[in-house]
Amino acid sequence: MWQTCVRISFNNVRVKRQSRFHNRGSNGIGAKVIEFLLEENVKYVANLDIAENQGIELQNKLNEKYGAEKVKFIKGDVTNDDDLHAAYDIILKEHGRPDVVINNAALMNDKREIYKKEIEINVTALITNTIKAMDVMRKDEGGNGGVIMNISSVAAFLQDSPYPIYFATKSAVLQFSNCVGLPDYYDRSGVRVLTMCFGATDTTLLKKENLGTFDKRIEEIMMDSLNSYPYQKIESAARGLIDALKQGESGSTWLSIADKPVMNVTETVQKAYGLLTNLVMEGEKR
Repeated sequence: MWQTCVRISFNNVRVKRQSRFHNRGSNGIGAKVIEFLLEENVKYVANLDIAENQGIELQNKLNEKYGAEKVKFIKGDVTNDDDLHAAYDIILKEHGRPDVVINNAALMNDKREIYKKEIEINVTALITNTIKAMDVMRKDEGGNGGVIMNISSVAAFLQDSPYPIYFATKSAVLQFSNCVGLPDYYDRSGVRVLTMCFGATDTTLLKKENLGTFDKRIEEIMMDSLNSYPYQKIESAARGLIDALKQGESGSTWLSIADKPVMNVTETVQKAYGLLTNLVMEGEKR
């Protein structure tokens, strides 16, 4: 699990980034996002991760390439509130208020002995860090505003049998992020909240040994289901995130899939929820 704080400049607009990623987070999409951010004139990155060896290796590699003290590794667990708050304390003391927070934690395993941790990582920790980040960045409480990017998944758009709990967690991320990105929040806080939905991406998250379900019969077909979706390269997913981060309005939803340029799918998501809203409103009239 990891969390990162970055200072970066997009068109001379200062940004700091914090992110979180589960399942060997100092590699995969998260590590590539950090590298791409550094290429965008990043000032500083702090990386909170329980994978100490990988976190230190990434820190040293990127500092050698991009400059001393560009990246800082902090050992910690983003599902532990004490670790999370301690990381913020370090960031605030050394670099001031963050401007961008990216919540990228994920676990995709519905096994009976794991699914509660899956919910804790995918939903609870993301919500906790979103609230903390808004408290730190919000303009109406002395901050400068900023951006929160929450990572959902195409699982939020689909219904499929192999991973119902994972699909539920990513649906929760989409709904939470869209709602907290509404003007009732943004107009006061100045903090944009965006949602990124990645398609299947070639990371360790989708390796068979990291997957699981609570149903033995479903477990026999779970890889067939995954392999039916088009995969994309890590670089494509990371680039899509950077592009959405630059462009996205608060409450917007973005789709990165099959190595295609990232797409703003906000209007489609709003139409879908609009159809469901109409059912509710029509039902109340009966």
